[in-house]
Amino acid sequence: MSQEGRLSPVVAGIHHITAIAGDAQKNYDFYTQVLGLRLVKKTVNFDDPQTYHFYFGNEKGEPGTIITFFPWSKLAYKGRKGTGQVTTIAYSITKDSLSYWTERLTNPGIVSFGPFNRFDEEVILIEDPDGIEIELVAAKNELPKGWSNGSIPEEYSIRGFHSAAFSLNSIQRTADVLTNLLGFEMIKEEGNRTRYSSSGSKIGSYIDILQIDAALNGTIGAGSVHHIAFRAENEEAQLNLRTRLIKNKLAVTEVVDRSYFKSIYFREPGNILFEIATDAPGFLIDEEEAVLGQQLKLPQWLESERSKIENSLPPIKQN
Repeated sequence: MSQEGRLSPVVAGIHHITAIAGDAQKNYDFYTQVLGLRLVKKTVNFDDPQTYHFYFGNEKGEPGTIITFFPWSKLAYKGRKGTGQVTTIAYSITKDSLSYWTERLTNPGIVSFGPFNRFDEEVILIEDPDGIEIELVAAKNELPKGWSNGSIPEEYSIRGFHSAAFSLNSIQRTADVLTNLLGFEMIKEEGNRTRYSSSGSKIGSYIDILQIDAALNGTIGAGSVHHIAFRAENEEAQLNLRTRLIKNKLAVTEVVDRSYFKSIYFREPGNILFEIATDAPGFLIDEEEAVLGQQLKLPQWLESERSKIENSLPPIKQN
C-alpha cells in the first residue's frame, strides 16, 4: 500500500452499520422500545426486495446514528461470530445516564453485563435478540443533543455511535487502510485492543481493532454485521477516495445509488466489507420528519411491484 503522508480526515467517522436479523418484529421492538431509537425508514433490500430494510437512528436519521437491518425471517440461519467481522457496535450515552441504563437493562429478557471500564470510560454490554453485541459507552467527549421516543427521557437517550470493534487475526493491513487511506489516527492501546480516531464528528469517530489469534472466521447470517459504512462529505470526496482506493489496488465498486445516499463498496484486507456513503440527500426526501418510518418506501423502479412486495413481507406492528 502506498504511503502518501498522513491525511487530513478523509471520512468523518461512521455513517451507518448494517446487520442481519432474524424475526422482523423482535428486531423492531428491541431497537425502538429497548434502546429508544426511531425507525426512520422502512424499505426493502434493493438487491433482495422480498426482505425488509429497516433504518433505526435519531429523530432525523442523521449520519452517525443509523443502524440498519435486513431481517431475513424467523427461521433464518445464524451467523458465526469470528474474525474478519465487525463484532461489536457501541453507542454513546452521557455519564449522567449510566445509572438509568444500568437499571433499565435489568428487565427480564434483556441480556446485559456491566458496567465495566475500558479506556477510562464506563461500558454496558447488551445482546440484541439475535445475539449482536451492543455496547452503551458513557462517553467522555461532548455529545450532540438526544431525542426521546416517549419512553426514554431525552437526557438519557442514545446520542449516536461511539465506535465499532473489528475482530481480526492480523491488524496491520486493516490499520493501514484506516490510517493511510481513510485518515484515521491510532490513539490508544489496551491489551489486544487498538483504538483509531477520525476527527470531524462528535459521534461515530472511533474504530477499535481486536487482535484475535487462533479463531475461526466469522460467517454471515442472523446475528452478524454485514458491513460498516463511513461518511464521505459529498460526492466529489467520495469519487476522490474511490480513485485513491483503486490506486492502492483495492477492488472498489462503481457508485451505487441507495436513494438516501450514494455508496461505493470494497473489502479491506481483513475481509470486512467497507462502504463509503455520502451524507446527502438523507431520509427526508420522500417523507416528512413527523411521519418518518411509518410507510413502506420503495425506489421508483420497484413501485410497479409494490403489491407483490407488500404481500411477501411479514406484517409489522409499530407503536
